[in-house]
Amino acid sequence: MRKDEPPAAGASGALTVSQLTRQVKGLLETSFMEVQVEGEISGLSRPASGHWYFTLKDERSQIRCAMFRNRNRLLKQAPADGEQVLIRAKVSLYEARGDFQLIVEAIEPAGRGALQRAFEELKARLEREGLFAMEHKQPVPVPPQHLGLVTSGTGAAIRDILTVLNRRFPGLAITLYPTPVQGADATAGIVAAIERAHRHGRCDALIVGRGGGSLEDLWCFNEEAVARAIFRSRIPIISAVGHEVDITIADLVADQRAPTPSAAAEAISPNRQEFLDRLSGLEERLILGARQLVQQRGDRLGELHQRLRHPRQQLQEQAQRLDELEARLHQQTRRHLSQLQQQLHQYWRRLAAVRPEHRLRLARERVSENRERLERAVRGRLERDHDRIRSLSAQLDLVSPLATLNRGYAIAEDDSGRILRNAVQRAPGDAVHVRLGEGTLDCRVENVNTGDENA
Repeated sequence: MRKDEPPAAGASGALTVSQLTRQVKGLLETSFMEVQVEGEISGLSRPASGHWYFTLKDERSQIRCAMFRNRNRLLKQAPADGEQVLIRAKVSLYEARGDFQLIVEAIEPAGRGALQRAFEELKARLEREGLFAMEHKQPVPVPPQHLGLVTSGTGAAIRDILTVLNRRFPGLAITLYPTPVQGADATAGIVAAIERAHRHGRCDALIVGRGGGSLEDLWCFNEEAVARAIFRSRIPIISAVGHEVDITIADLVADQRAPTPSAAAEAISPNRQEFLDRLSGLEERLILGARQLVQQRGDRLGELHQRLRHPRQQLQEQAQRLDELEARLHQQTRRHLSQLQQQLHQYWRRLAAVRPEHRLRLARERVSENRERLERAVRGRLERDHDRIRSLSAQLDLVSPLATLNRGYAIAEDDSGRILRNAVQRAPGDAVHVRLGEGTLDCRVENVNTGDENA
């Protein structure tokens, strides 16, 4: 008897039933902290309280089990009679009846433990080889030019993916590579579908996956052949297997993992409205840039137009320059003549001061000779100056509009003397003043031809 037990009733010191069952329960619960037991479920009962009661048996023995509501609500699917399961439980005793029982903490189909161990072993080996390393992950284009789907052609996954893509980005090109995603042929089918997508060469992204299911249903995505096919793929792959809580080897090897097929479709496709908004923004920026460019070119054209001088203005400046040169020539000539005249007067004064006839005659001869030389020099200088003037005049005639008129051209002016450059400046009945090489004509417009008729 334990020290904390109340003293036994009766002089013989015998235990009561309650005391015995309590002590046995304590021994069981302290001796077996937690056990895993495999067996077949029988007599499953689920009363309104939410607790489950059943018997776990094999070919030789059976044991009662209880799984309370706070634990069984965590299961995705309730077990059924006749199902072989693996349970994790605490050993206990139901004191009210003295029944030996198991308090169940978790239930999973039998064989799941072996699958889980195989999963962990393959995961550790592939991780050591570097198949999960981030440096091997390829960026997934969003949106792709052409999307490939490696999944069942009749499953829920293909419907979910197409529904999302039709809503978000209906213009995306899609190719389905159908394959079994469950059963004995699934592994080889998935590998063949990925290789077929590579041979076609049309896809730049792949979604590989299926909808939810049990560990056994999803096991083909934990096969080494599928993992290595995904790792070898030159096309970026999104793995979308099962539900959010399902993690497979394919998820770890793939370039990107999506918790569900619908989430994969969301990740691979931009929102159509966001895409259209972005295009609208780019269009506005393009229009604004074009307007700014046109404005800049217009301003530049205005500057060039201001710098461009009319030929008439150039001719006027040249004529003014010619007048200045002619005035300077005349001024220099008069100054030279004035100097010569002053010298001549000096000679006359000196001659008048000397009376002898001979010297007077010599002086007169010298004066006559000097006069002739002076006249010759003046005439030569004047001829050279006139030649230069004629040369400058001829150069001026080359650029003069009068020379152009002499070649048969004409200049049309309006009533105020402004030169007409476009036919639309006059209307039928308007007066036009036409300047020719020789003379002018006063005309009146009968018809206006803008030139568009010959375009």
